[in-house]
Amino acid sequence: MNMIKSNPEQFKKLDTNPNEGPFVMLNLLKFKAQGGAAAYSRYLNEASVFADKVGSKILYLGKPYELLNGSEIWDLVMLVQYPSRKAFLQLINNPEYIKVHKFREEACERAVLYATDPMKFKDLPRK
Repeated sequence: MNMIKSNPEQFKKLDTNPNEGPFVMLNLLKFKAQGGAAAYSRYLNEASVFADKVGSKILYLGKPYELLNGSEIWDLVMLVQYPSRKAFLQLINNPEYIKVHKFREEACERAVLYATDPMKFKDLPRK
């Protein structure tokens, strides 16, 4: 079963978000049992050419182990910084990148992507 599902309403929000600065994309990935990790590795290798062109960079790539809260099991956690939401949209709409994206689809059983904006601790709500 493939649980990769885009959220069109959220893509519209991303496109109209007034923040024009850098943001970080949180990626939580669960690979398919048969060949998923290898397909994702191929995706990263081939997609990096296009990602580099828009100025993105992987900030963190890690293998989750001890699940201390929650129930979702993930195979990979990745934080990717983009210079802007426009740069991200430019990447995912590039026809050459779209051809490479098939390896991600072949790799993932489930995926969660969150576009996040930086904030300071002092900006957390106090009440």
